[in-house]
Formats: sequence, structure tokens, C-alpha cells
Amino acid sequence: MNLAFRDMRHKLGRFVVTWLGLSLLLGVVVTMAGIYRGMIADALALPVSIDADLWVVQGGTNGPFAEISRMPGATREMIARIHGIVMAGAVTFQPVQIDHAGRRLKLEVVGFEPGRPGGPVNLTAGRGITRSHYELIADRKTGFAVGDRLELGRDVYTVVGLTQGSVTASADPVVYMTLQDAQDLQFDLSPPEARRETARGAERADTDIVNAVVARISPNIPVEAVAADVRRWKHLSVLSEAEQEAILTSVVIEHARHQLGLFMGVLTVVSAVIIALIIYTLTMDKLREIATLKLIGASDRTIIGLIVQQALLMGVVGFAVGTALVWSAKDRFPRRVVLESTDLGILFGVVVVVCLLATALAVRVAVRVDPARALAG
Repeated sequence: MNLAFRDMRHKLGRFVVTWLGLSLLLGVVVTMAGIYRGMIADALALPVSIDADLWVVQGGTNGPFAEISRMPGATREMIARIHGIVMAGAVTFQPVQIDHAGRRLKLEVVGFEPGRPGGPVNLTAGRGITRSHYELIADRKTGFAVGDRLELGRDVYTVVGLTQGSVTASADPVVYMTLQDAQDLQFDLSPPEARRETARGAERADTDIVNAVVARISPNIPVEAVAADVRRWKHLSVLSEAEQEAILTSVVIEHARHQLGLFMGVLTVVSAVIIALIIYTLTMDKLREIATLKLIGASDRTIIGLIVQQALLMGVVGFAVGTALVWSAKDRFPRRVVLESTDLGILFGVVVVVCLLATALAVRVAVRVDPARALAG
């Protein structure tokens, strides 16, 4: 006879409610782990989608994602002539907010040169940009469809292609357009502003400015050797793909990662305390039953097994249900939620250890129960 199962069947309603509350709490812990991994994936999504071996940026800076980086557009021609570079392309990055179809959208506009590195490497629908003006490729997270038209600045653009997974570190979806269109969007003045600048005698600023030059290196040439040449002769900062990813994960989203990690740790401690209180309360509610078991000859091992099995069942079932709820709803979160099997395995182990530790106080009370209590009025 399994006393743990019989006790749970006898008080099924109480255990179901307990499981439900514990599942929601452990589901929040799993969600925090998924958001943590999703934040890292979002931070790396844009560089991964561009797929460059080298990022050349303004000297003394850490690139367009961590700091402001501005260079003349002619920098791309200088970089393309360096030995070992197969292809180079200039790119710009600009956040914009637009109203479209009754929605307020925050987008990251990436300007690139079609046919060169810098644009999206995978299209899920539509085609690439073939015209020099007024076409763009949008990430599916924008909600746009092929053929949609939207107004950016003073021009109207047509969505000709869709990509997936191109977002910024803050989870804003990305749209790609030609470099010239992006520069016009960033630097072109409205007619009133242009007249005002002309009236005060200001010269027209050079708009051929880019934020970075991305390059692909020949597989026969070491990336670091090419980077050293750029630093030596062009007096620019150069980041490899690995260095760019390290900056994004250790600098750009560092505080958010630490905050999520701290929150997840606090929730784990809270879960341990709640599980301990639940087990202790359930044990105190059946002290007379435990005394009766002792009176009829049940050993302390049997009593301890009853408590430990109930704690493990509540923890395992709560974790399984909580994980299933998060898995079914993860695509509806505003931020990406990535559930990795390694993280789930570690969290499961933590839950099992927490459940075992949480039984300590309840077991201590149970083994000290006097069998004579079963005969008390």
C-alpha cells in the first residue's frame, strides 16, 4: 500500500489546488529562464542575420550596437581593396516609429547595398530588393505582408520580401532598405527645415555617412590577420563576429541579464519556501493519522517516505504542468522565449533538490509525534 497516493486520493481537492498554484509559480521560473535565453538570442539576431566575418567601425568605438559609429561612405571602397576581403558592404542603422493600420510600431531600419553583405541572408517570402528606391524587406514580427505599403519619412515604400528572426536587442523588428534610401530617411530635411537652413546660410551636410562596413573574408586567410591590417593602415576599429557577439551579450544587455538572473534566483528561493510551508502544513494536518500509523507499528521510514513522496510528486507534477503551460504560450509573449533542454534539466534538478530540502522540517515534526496522540480526545 502506498500511503502517499492514498492520502492524496483522500484529499484530492486540496492537492489539485496546491498543484495548480505550484505549477503557476514554477511556470514563472521557467518563463524567466526562457526570457533570459530569448534576450541573448534577440541581441545576436541582427548580426547573425547579416552574417559578416568582420565589422569595421569608427575608430575608438565598439561598433554600431554599443556606441555611435559614423564613417564616410567611401570607407567601404578602402576596406574592399584590402587583401583577404572577398566582399564588403556599407550599412546604416536607425530606429524609427511609425503609425500603420492603426498600430504604433517601433522599427529598426537597416540600410544596405543590394548584392553586398549587410542585407538579410534568409527570405521566407517574396523576393529581394531589385530597385534602387522605395522597396523594403521586413521581418515577420512587424505584421507586414508582401505588397503592403507604408510611409517612412516623406516617401512610401512597398514590402517586397519577408524575413524571420531579425530583431534588435530590445526586440524591435527590423526592416531592410537600400543604403541610399536609408541615408535619405536619416538626413533628408523637410521643406520647412531646408528653407530655414538655407536662410541662415548653412551648407548642406554630407549625407554619405554609414555606421559600419561589414566584410566577408576568404576562407584561406585568417580573420585576425585581415583585422590587424585594417587597424594598422586605416586607423579604424575592427570587430570579428565573435567579438561583436561578446559585446552584445556582455555590454549591451548586461544589466538586463543580471536583473533577470536575480529575479529567477529570488523566485526559486520563494518556491522553496512555499513548498516547505505546504509540506509542513500538510504534515501538521495529519499528525493524528501519523500517530495512528505509529500506534499500529509503522516505522519512521514509512512516515518519512510518505512525506518525501508527496513533496516530490508535488514538485515534479508542478514543474511538468508549469513547463507545459509556458511551452504552449511562449509564442504569444511580446519577447522571444527560448526553452532549452539543458536549462529545463537544470531547473528540474533544482526543483527536486528543493523538494527534498523542504521536507526537513516536516520530517522532524513527524518522527517526534507521540503514538499516544492517536488515542487523545
